[in-house]
Amino acid sequence: MSALPAAPAVAGGYIASPCGGVWSDIAGVRVLMRVSGALWIEAAATLVVADLHLEKGSAYAARGQMLPPYDTGETLHRLTAEVAALAPRTVILLGDTLHDRGAEGRIADIDTARLEALARAVALVWLVGNHDADGPRRLPGAVADERSVASLTLRHEPRAGAQVGEVAGHLHPCAKVVGRGRSVRRRCFAIDGSRVILPAFGAYAGGLNMRDAAFAGLFETAPVAVALGGARAHPVAWRQLAGDC
Repeated sequence: MSALPAAPAVAGGYIASPCGGVWSDIAGVRVLMRVSGALWIEAAATLVVADLHLEKGSAYAARGQMLPPYDTGETLHRLTAEVAALAPRTVILLGDTLHDRGAEGRIADIDTARLEALARAVALVWLVGNHDADGPRRLPGAVADERSVASLTLRHEPRAGAQVGEVAGHLHPCAKVVGRGRSVRRRCFAIDGSRVILPAFGAYAGGLNMRDAAFAGLFETAPVAVALGGARAHPVAWRQLAGDC
């Protein structure tokens, strides 16, 4: 896999972490954008992940599109690793955790056990999304439309217009960077210091270019893409981002 081209200097507010992530502030709250795609809200010991889309592989298989049925296990393995690294008090799943209404019934016993173990170790909160509007029926954890954490508002879908302190998912942002005759496309955080949109954490979840019209009007100032590389995250200025066309 090609490495990201060297990122241009981005105006202050983005600080590299020894873990490979990037520290910044959202409406005055310090957050760490992890290279895994998870968000760490240190002041509240809260780990946030968006758009796991568990059992997407089995949903596609039911329609005749055969994908290796390992996405749920891989996604939960990475989530478990994040919990082990950070020891959060709370884990918030930012919606579209389940790919569809039937996903719970297709989850393997070993993956159900992983979620049950997670709920015993932390306060597990499922925010509902458009794919899982009813939340889980039998899996453990609290279910809510949104949550307030350290003066931030966490919800699945970003709301239009200025939303100071919003942490959302849903759009699966990704960054395309062109340089030296090649291009690289990576999942990314989309952030402007006022709000942040998380990348999809799920193994089979896709990505939407930050230059897409779906992002128009969500940021008051030009957002920065914090693109996820193999070992570290890279802040990339808006002017360096390319569209897919």
